[in-house]
Amino acid sequence: MDNCPRVIPAEQRYEREARKVQAGGRIPALSVALHRADRDLWTCTVGESGDPARALDEQSRFRIGSVTKTFTAALVMQARDDGLLDLDDPVGKHIDLPAHGDATIRRMLSHTSGFQREPHGDVWDMLEMPSAAKMLAELERAERVLPNARRYHYSNLALGVLGQVVARMRGGTWFEVLSERVLTPLGLTSTSYQPTGDAVVGWLVDTYSDAARPEPATDMAGAAPAAQLWSTAADMARWAAFLASPEIVDPDGKVLPAATVDEMRWPLTTIDEDLWSAGFGLGLILEPAGKRTMHVGHDGAMPGFLAAVYGRRGGDGNPGALGCAVLASSGTAMEIAELPHNLLRLATELDPAEIKPWRIGAAAPEHYRPVLGRWWGEGFPYEFAWHDGTLQARAADAPADRPPAVFRPLPDDPDVLRTVSGREVGELLRITRDEHGVIAQMHWATYRFTRRQEAFDGLPPGD
Repeated sequence: MDNCPRVIPAEQRYEREARKVQAGGRIPALSVALHRADRDLWTCTVGESGDPARALDEQSRFRIGSVTKTFTAALVMQARDDGLLDLDDPVGKHIDLPAHGDATIRRMLSHTSGFQREPHGDVWDMLEMPSAAKMLAELERAERVLPNARRYHYSNLALGVLGQVVARMRGGTWFEVLSERVLTPLGLTSTSYQPTGDAVVGWLVDTYSDAARPEPATDMAGAAPAAQLWSTAADMARWAAFLASPEIVDPDGKVLPAATVDEMRWPLTTIDEDLWSAGFGLGLILEPAGKRTMHVGHDGAMPGFLAAVYGRRGGDGNPGALGCAVLASSGTAMEIAELPHNLLRLATELDPAEIKPWRIGAAAPEHYRPVLGRWWGEGFPYEFAWHDGTLQARAADAPADRPPAVFRPLPDDPDVLRTVSGREVGELLRITRDEHGVIAQMHWATYRFTRRQEAFDGLPPGD
């Protein structure tokens, strides 16, 4: 049974895109959800569950495959924030391993540790995954196919090991820890380890006919942290929205502080050295989606299932907490891969966020008013201004959509400020005043800034 409500033209367009993918990809069951901060959740299901006694609807659960890795990455970052590990620790510091313990946690999260792709053995031929104990014990039989940090190489094994590390640190199974520390706080109540009564059948659809065969169920066992979870499109759209806008979805930081998710989104490697169309952060796939716009999330594949779960960062018309999930009951319908990206784009084009009117705000504090205006550094002009309660700076010729540098004063000295975002993030801005308290010059990231254009020897170009 189909369940695609028709409300506004934008949603009619979303539905049409979903139906085109379901029909073109010959997908037995397709479930799609779009989450955003300023609208009700939009969902659409097309097809059949595979069980004549149960209709396909928004509560139907699908395997999400490697989208599971994003949850394991969040658990690792929680452990880091709690002081239980450092991302640059060798993994062997936290778990007894017979081999490859020198691989760093950061490299394992970004798929640059060189771990072979799967646990030892022909696991996909036999459809028997090792237990956690066996997977770890057999690491000495698994290869490091590349040196640590050499280049990107995707590895289910690496994320499986990291999930077991966190489970042992927290004193529970991987899924027990995940439920307590991520799923419950975010209200992801339809995400489970095993299929439930709402689970759809996963299929292999014949390429040359309309026949299809159910795929066998596979428990990932010790490698569960890499690919085990089942979920609904609604839960996954919310998760994608969290990855894009944790400050909106999780304002109290119950799962992770926004700054930690921002760290996860920072690109650490490209997937293809010749085509920089996608990269990896800490457990997250990053896909550029236009000018200063990024889609962040993950794809997933298991026998009979495909998933694509992404949130949208930046871009004109973005209402925030914009996430999309596409779940399919076919293991070969790669037509779904672009659907979340298309729907995220359409959401901002057809139904953009309202433009909030500008309001008169507070003036800059007296201490910082002399800083405002044009300064010159390295021969280039910069504009310093006070907006939203912060001192900010941007190159005078910077495009309007380029975020400014934002400064925050140190607690013990208001004339020394830390750059907290934008250009030269992390660097200090030092204000130097003369004996009368007048600002003589500033230094930003050690470069001198003055009110007139000067060469590095301190003289103006006309002298």
